[in-house]
Amino acid sequence: MDTQNPSAPSRAQSALAGNPTRSRHHTGGIVHENTRHTTRFTVIGNHLTQHPELSLLAIGLGCHIQSLPAGAPADIKSLAARFKEGTTRIAAALRELEAHGYLRRERVRTATGRIITRTTSCNQPGHRREAANTDCPAPPHRPAASDRAPQRRPRKALPAVPQPTQAAATALHQQATDLLTTLRRLDSRLLLSAADTAHLVPGVIAWLEREVTPTAVRHALTADLPDDPLRRPAALLAHRLTAHLPPPPPYRAPVGPPPVRHPLRTCEGCERAFRAPETETHCRDCRTARP
Repeated sequence: MDTQNPSAPSRAQSALAGNPTRSRHHTGGIVHENTRHTTRFTVIGNHLTQHPELSLLAIGLGCHIQSLPAGAPADIKSLAARFKEGTTRIAAALRELEAHGYLRRERVRTATGRIITRTTSCNQPGHRREAANTDCPAPPHRPAASDRAPQRRPRKALPAVPQPTQAAATALHQQATDLLTTLRRLDSRLLLSAADTAHLVPGVIAWLEREVTPTAVRHALTADLPDDPLRRPAALLAHRLTAHLPPPPPYRAPVGPPPVRHPLRTCEGCERAFRAPETETHCRDCRTARP
């Protein structure tokens, strides 16, 4: 009964008092079985794969983007179609990479006038690429919230709009204002400020002055709007008021007053009724027959 089992394992030693971080259950570290790549590989720095501030999703997405060939789509919709994380998480990861200098996104206009987003991947933020003579942006310095001074970009002036005559501007001002303020009912993106409305009113009056109905003006301003978000709807409306201004109506000669209708009178010669002023006593036939 008191014989000890020689095959039983000895009791686990408790952690040493001088080494409190020692684990009771020791696990081995990672062991690499590496094979040298000769094709289809990408060199990625440990500053990205072991970044202390980036999330795991941002690190993985950064590695994926660096492995893409030139010209491959790297926008949010294309990445969301490739991975199952969804647009919200992918957009957040892209913002992380952009904040730490691994991405640069710029909105550029193509030769056809379309605005696209160009994404540039930087494998070493802050280093110069001699071949293209460009710089990858370094991770931005983030000042404290108390040190940040509000900076506002100067607002670009709106394009000019057609100007009506003084008489039309006075008579049609309220009608043009009502037309502009109700555009948001057709498209919520066409919500205009008071300053933008005041700038566009003369252009609308110029259309109304040319005998264009309010319905036709409203259709010209809201038809075939782009699907992209409107960054400045007032500028788009000002362009349409100027570019699509119809010609003036054809000239119409002024119409004189209507002819005077004289009362019926009785001819003193033939006693026939005729119309004439009070000074006439005979009808036309009798006046012609008289010597």
